[in-house]
Amino acid sequence: MRNYIIKRLLLAIPTLIGVSILVFFMLRILPGDIVQQVAGDNEVTAEDRARIEAELGLDQPAWREYIDWLGGVMTLDFGRSLRLRTPIGDQLKDTLPTTIEMSVLALFIAMLIALPVGVLAAVRQDSMWDYVARSLSIGFLAIPNFWLGTMIIVYASIWFTASTPVPADYRQFWEDPIANLQFLVFPFGYFIPIGPAVLLGVGLSGTIMRLTRAQMLEVLRQDYVRTAWAKGLKERRVVIGHAMKNALIPVVTVIGLQVPILVGGSVIVETIYNVPGMGQWLYQSIGFRDYTVVQTIALISALFVVVANLVVDVAYAYLDPRIRYS
Repeated sequence: MRNYIIKRLLLAIPTLIGVSILVFFMLRILPGDIVQQVAGDNEVTAEDRARIEAELGLDQPAWREYIDWLGGVMTLDFGRSLRLRTPIGDQLKDTLPTTIEMSVLALFIAMLIALPVGVLAAVRQDSMWDYVARSLSIGFLAIPNFWLGTMIIVYASIWFTASTPVPADYRQFWEDPIANLQFLVFPFGYFIPIGPAVLLGVGLSGTIMRLTRAQMLEVLRQDYVRTAWAKGLKERRVVIGHAMKNALIPVVTVIGLQVPILVGGSVIVETIYNVPGMGQWLYQSIGFRDYTVVQTIALISALFVVVANLVVDVAYAYLDPRIRYS
């Protein structure tokens, strides 16, 4: 297992380099001009353009800019924001933990909803619970997060007669855990859990719920499960002890594949709920053509995907002892 993990980490290096090359040079061909963004409404002369490009480090060939930026990344120096002229690393210290916490909470909420409901729907196939679970999963998949989040905030403003229903003062978890969780989970009160983490988790739970039900139905028809039933074992022991662990192997794969969806969904959800995380920062940076910030966030997102896939592969060995890596 140790050799396998080392091999996967080494293989991740060319993957991340490829992502960095793709993102870096594609950003340079997008329409828009960071120089004009810096100058504002003022007319930009040739002299002004040359001066601003020199200040921003954009007066060099693209390949030279890429090498300098990649060299800085190797030492965890991500450069400076072209818009704010501040180190990107300082901003990451504030935004990255927020996005990670919201994503972990969303994934936990998704599994908290999807796994029990999916298992119950399979065990009670074609019952009322099964029909309700299938309807919920289709609804969670069909309703867009951006629309649902907007509706939640609009109607919460009306029902609670508040001009800003979402608390504007975000606190990090280590500063004030209660205020932090209230912002992410219970922004409208402890009896109405429809915060950004819940909204993101509900959207993810639809896919996991449907797959959990399908895999449980397949496993419950296996001979060893029938043998367990024939022995007179209790339903809980048959479902949890014999069927559920084997049914979760494909589900774990899907959970690992949700990481890119979490990253993409955080851009929308953080913008709607005004969460000061990496997603909202990315949205603002794209609008201002802040290339250095966008390419840094894209690289970090790719790193999350690589690590998530590695964790999924390692989890296989725990769920199925027959799987061995060399």
